[in-house]
Amino acid sequence: MIAIDTNLLVYAHREDSEWHDAAKTCVVDLANGGNSWAIAWNSLHEFLAVVTHPRIYAPPTPHATAFESIKAWMASPGLQLLHEGPGYLEKLERLCVGAKIAGSRVHDARIAAICLNHRVAELWTADRDFSVFPGLKTRNPLIGR
Repeated sequence: MIAIDTNLLVYAHREDSEWHDAAKTCVVDLANGGNSWAIAWNSLHEFLAVVTHPRIYAPPTPHATAFESIKAWMASPGLQLLHEGPGYLEKLERLCVGAKIAGSRVHDARIAAICLNHRVAELWTADRDFSVFPGLKTRNPLIGR
């Protein structure tokens, strides 16, 4: 199963992103592909925080529009929404201690631990910071598009 990181969701949603077309194609292909794919709930929360923030985007995405995007992704029959579960805390601890993660990078460790806990095969992200987490295969699907 492939999971999608927040940045790809933002790029797919925001038409003013230089990566919009490529990211939108990636997300639409996963949503319509018939296979299981995933988004962590905390990535959806972060998506909302980013696209509706007036200091990040001028104009920001209206809340109703942001929620429409989330509902459209959730309508994909193959989508699994990932969350913390049994074994998550131990994975988070191992990742944070092993990579000496602190501060805002704990959020990335949280996504990594959730993906590992749900046996995600690959996390699609444009964020190279995930490379510090052993066992989590990542790929930037925007490269070469």
